[in-house]
Parts: sequence; structure tokens; C-alpha cells
Amino acid sequence: MAKLSTAARKALPTSAFAEPDKRKYPIENESHAKNALARVAQSGTPAEKAKVKRAVKKKYPAIGKKEK
Repeated sequence: MAKLSTAARKALPTSAFAEPDKRKYPIENESHAKNALARVAQSGTPAEKAKVKRAVKKKYPAIGKKEK
């Protein structure tokens, strides 16, 4: 996964986060989206988990689908 510096994170638009009101779980690319799913699974509340999953699925529908 590409490193996201503090300056780069602050420069991201609010729409690049799964939880834009808190600016948590950046999902500006697929790598960060997968990481957001992993992090929220470890320590997120059930509401956060649902919100992050919806945001990732909306932006990257192929993530989580099994390849044949």
C-alpha cells in the first residue's frame, strides 16, 4: 500500500473518506479501500463497519467479489 503522508491526507477531499464527517478511513484508491475494510473490521463499531462497507462497495464494486 502506498504511504499517505499527513500533508497528502489533509489535502484529500472529504469525499475520499469512508466516514467523511470524521475524515476517517481514506478510500482514495483500491489499496486504501481494502485497508479501510481491514481496520474497521478490527476496531470499528457495527455502525462504522456498515458505513465503511457501503462506501467501499459504492466506490469500488469489484472489491470483495471472488474471481472465478
